[in-house]
Amino acid sequence: MPTRDSVRRLLRSERWSSVRPSGGIVHLVGARPNLVKAAPVFHELRERLPGTRQVLVHTGQHYDREMSEVFLEELGLPEPDHALGVGSGPHGAQTGRALERIEAVLFEERPNLVVVAGDVNSTLAGALAAAKLLIPVAHIESGLRSFDRTMPEEINRILVDQISAWCFTHSPEATENLLREGVAGERIFFVGNTMIDTLFRLRKRIDASDVHERLGLTRGRYVLTTLHRPRITDGPLLAPVAASLAELSRQLPVVFPVHPRTRARLADAALPPAPDLHLLDPVGYLDFLALEASAAAVVTDSGGVQEETTYLGVPCFTLRENTERPITIQRGTNMLIGLDPRRILEVPSLLARAPVTAETPEGWDGRAAARLADVLVGALGREAESREADGRLFSVAER
Repeated sequence: MPTRDSVRRLLRSERWSSVRPSGGIVHLVGARPNLVKAAPVFHELRERLPGTRQVLVHTGQHYDREMSEVFLEELGLPEPDHALGVGSGPHGAQTGRALERIEAVLFEERPNLVVVAGDVNSTLAGALAAAKLLIPVAHIESGLRSFDRTMPEEINRILVDQISAWCFTHSPEATENLLREGVAGERIFFVGNTMIDTLFRLRKRIDASDVHERLGLTRGRYVLTTLHRPRITDGPLLAPVAASLAELSRQLPVVFPVHPRTRARLADAALPPAPDLHLLDPVGYLDFLALEASAAAVVTDSGGVQEETTYLGVPCFTLRENTERPITIQRGTNMLIGLDPRRILEVPSLLARAPVTAETPEGWDGRAAARLADVLVGALGREAESREADGRLFSVAER
């Protein structure tokens, strides 16, 4: 596995210089959650390295033109320099298309490094394409493990971490997972949660959102729901989950932004009348965060939402049997309720228990991207002002 010395040697190697004399940095995204995690790093490196080309590549693994444009605007990101149009499909076909198209971009751009985030198929494809060209990979949100290898994302996480030169973690158990898998400590850096950086940056705009008035909702008096994992949306669980949400809405209104593909399947579910079950079209990131911040509770199968609710102090009930983010459970904001749809009906009684008073995890402070940039700018030998971020930047080997 690459170490700091091997990365330096790689940067000076003949094969390396033949591939990339340009000095740019490629930021690879494939789905909207990647954008949220990558945006603070993109902004930080652009500020630190004004003479370095920052290249945004969107594979289009999950791509809705209207929603993607909204996300880019809200996150302050430019239009992608390369939109690859990979689209959906079986895992092998999708990963293969992404790998082929990303490789072509890397030959064209010849970057110093590739930054990937999260665990989608595009993340794996980008890391593989870069590693095979001896381009160092930096992985944002490294070390997360559900220990469930039936999840495609789990396979992606493990493989990407093994071939990344820099593994950037945001929780203690992530570091422990990497060390247990044999990742060298000098490749592991605890920097914090870049997704929370985005929340910090957008907080004033979130608070100014009028989404509640537009939807006729009372703050603190509804349950927000998000569902996107195929285990629920693409199988027989969707109908009973929707029926339980409809029943829950008799006690608390349920707000459910629904992907068009999921909405089509719900049309076949023959739901009972439920005036307070609000099935919405997908909403922008700012409006979603405003809904999340003022919800009485959130019911989800999303990993990112588990973290956002932990930072926001909102009770979260996760429709999964495991999570790669155990810190959200340890902090007391998140509860796994499994895949039994009837457990959704327990939400009001669970809310009646002691209110959530969780402490924000270390490094979820709006400065994760600054600490991450400290590592990358230093590793690339760029001159930049020192930002030690309260002394929290360290390699595991230097503890």
